[in-house]
Amino acid sequence: MEKKIIQFDEGWGHMQKGITKLKRILEGLPEPQFSSQEYMDLYTVIYNMCVQKPPHDYSVQLYNNYGEVFVEYIESTVLPSLREKHDEFMMRELVRRWSNHKLMVRWLTRFFQYLDRYYVCRHSKDPLKDAGLKRFKDHVYNEMNAKARDSLIALILRERKGEQIDRALMKNVVDIFVEVGMGEMVNYEEEFEKHMVDDTGDYYSRKASIWIVEDSCPEYMMKAEEALRKEKERVSLYLHSGSEQKLLERVQQELLVVQGPQLLDKDESGCRTLLRDDRVDDLSRMFRLYNKIPQGLDPVAAMFKKHVTNEGTALVQQAEEATAAASGNKQGGGAGEPGLVFISKILELHDKYMGYVLSCFQNHSLFHKALKEAFEVFCNKSVAGYSSAELLATFCDSILKQMGESDEAIEETLDKIVTVLAYFSDKDLFAEFCRKKLSRRLLARDDKKKNRADQLDNERMLLTKLKQQCGGQFTSKMEGMVTDITISQESEKSFEDYLLKDGTPKLELDFSVTVLTTGNWPSYKTSDLHLPEEMVKCIEVYKEYYDREKKHRKLSWIYSLGNCLVRGDFEPKPIEMNMSTYQAALLLLFNTSEKLSFSEILTQLNLTKDDVHRILHSFSCAKYKILLKEPNTKTISPSDTFMFNSKFTDRMRKIRILLPPLQDERKKVTEDVDKERKYTIDAALVRIMKSRKILGHQQLVTECLEQLQRTFKPDIKTIKRRIEDLITRDYLERDPENPNTFKYVA
Repeated sequence: MEKKIIQFDEGWGHMQKGITKLKRILEGLPEPQFSSQEYMDLYTVIYNMCVQKPPHDYSVQLYNNYGEVFVEYIESTVLPSLREKHDEFMMRELVRRWSNHKLMVRWLTRFFQYLDRYYVCRHSKDPLKDAGLKRFKDHVYNEMNAKARDSLIALILRERKGEQIDRALMKNVVDIFVEVGMGEMVNYEEEFEKHMVDDTGDYYSRKASIWIVEDSCPEYMMKAEEALRKEKERVSLYLHSGSEQKLLERVQQELLVVQGPQLLDKDESGCRTLLRDDRVDDLSRMFRLYNKIPQGLDPVAAMFKKHVTNEGTALVQQAEEATAAASGNKQGGGAGEPGLVFISKILELHDKYMGYVLSCFQNHSLFHKALKEAFEVFCNKSVAGYSSAELLATFCDSILKQMGESDEAIEETLDKIVTVLAYFSDKDLFAEFCRKKLSRRLLARDDKKKNRADQLDNERMLLTKLKQQCGGQFTSKMEGMVTDITISQESEKSFEDYLLKDGTPKLELDFSVTVLTTGNWPSYKTSDLHLPEEMVKCIEVYKEYYDREKKHRKLSWIYSLGNCLVRGDFEPKPIEMNMSTYQAALLLLFNTSEKLSFSEILTQLNLTKDDVHRILHSFSCAKYKILLKEPNTKTISPSDTFMFNSKFTDRMRKIRILLPPLQDERKKVTEDVDKERKYTIDAALVRIMKSRKILGHQQLVTECLEQLQRTFKPDIKTIKRRIEDLITRDYLERDPENPNTFKYVA
């Protein structure tokens, strides 16, 4: 038996009953929910109308009528209810209607489901769900979105002013803008977000123009930080998460970028004032705010650099003034104590602002760079004619000479010195002064073995830190010096054992020798000093011992570095005097002569006039008057005569008589370094050309500067002179066709 054909009007009439019931349910009218049987009946009607053979296949008409059901309901019921409401009431109604519409789509999609399975697929139509939702978008959303957007923005403004709003309602309305896009964000972004962000920008632009006038920089930043926090919270509560970056960037633009120059430069409260007054919390807040803005930290870092530079330059000026004052009080006093105070303050300044970089500025590389550039400015200035490198070496020397300081305190100070050394361009000059001072410390006699051992440990600690910072070549000679002292201590014990052997001549003096390796130590001038007989005998015995121990090595004696302990039998009381070998040799002349002239002393000692002049000055014109001179003036002249002062006394039983320092010693160190630099530049130029073979002038100079900047900063004119010198010595040659290009000569 053939299946009964369902005519369209008959079938659609049956569907209309179900659709009417659905509308009543949506409107909240008394109506029972759909039973399973009702649902199956409605689904079956659609199924039967779609599977009938043409011309009774009503798939097209049913698909079209499906859409018309929504349009008719919207036009007759939904839009009238929305048009008569405004503001929050309209928003609540819109949320209710959208919720109802989604419910209606869900039920009708189930009734008409067979269309989705075949008709929609075969004819590339919109799925039933999308078609239903599009009807709301086309007929309700397009008409109401502007009103909804304005109402949302108005409520946001009210919340910014401190009023309470219904955040759940806000979220539901915002969700409509998102959901009608059906996976696309274009509706939310173009029809709500863009307007909301612009309105936010206008609001904070007005606020910023008031705050910048009324508030100090810290107060303004606190308000800005709070505003950003609230806007971020607003996004999490009811806006789409994709809006966060755009919204915060706009707020930052209006509050921090537009007002940035005026805010950071504010009188009595801007960035410079915060740095001056150590306002750590406010500086941290400034960093947090501007760190989120591209290039936002640049002006803050520039001000930080300028502030640190000014502070350091002020320290240089203070040191200049203190040195001038000290020189006025003590004739020719030098940098001395003011120089040490200057370096101490530099270390304190670095500690302080490195603390800022690590805490306030969260270890940001931009502020490390600013701190480095600032310190490079004033760390390379000279103070009263003394280079900063020399002052740093002198400060280092004073730290290592201190007795009673804990190892931890010394290590902490040495760490600071090595850290600050990185900012000094003349590291080679520092190394040479360090080497000079190290030699004095190592050669100074200390009777206490524990002090000697502690001293060597501290020296090794410094050299290890310098090696890590500047490389092995920087410390190799100084490490050799420490090794020499360690070996000498061992050989000293061996020499003592040698003296105890039978047949070895007995010495009248306590005598010890320190053997140094020529290449490691600074160059010292030798002299043919006529030593007293007692000393000559000691030296001969040691030579005999050394020749047995080290057969193919030659000893050169440097008497100027020797140290003697001489007992003076003065009438009031005997006094032990610590002095140099030169001084001891001169003083022992008075054991056999009551009075000696300058020329007699010069002849008997066989020293230069300058050396004799310095020694006699230390005995007759300085603090301790061991010798009396005629005439009794404060200067030494070749016509003077000298005699032993038997009535000399002092409250101390042991005294140290120092030689006046050589005036040209500093100058000689600088000259030696300048000479060494020429060789270093030559070596760098040859090394570069050997690997590159052909190179342009500018590129050669640039590469040379890069290679040498770790040790010192060479002058470009000096590099040019060294290039010319290498050309004359046939290491390089100019390209005949291009004079600015050089070739390596193998």
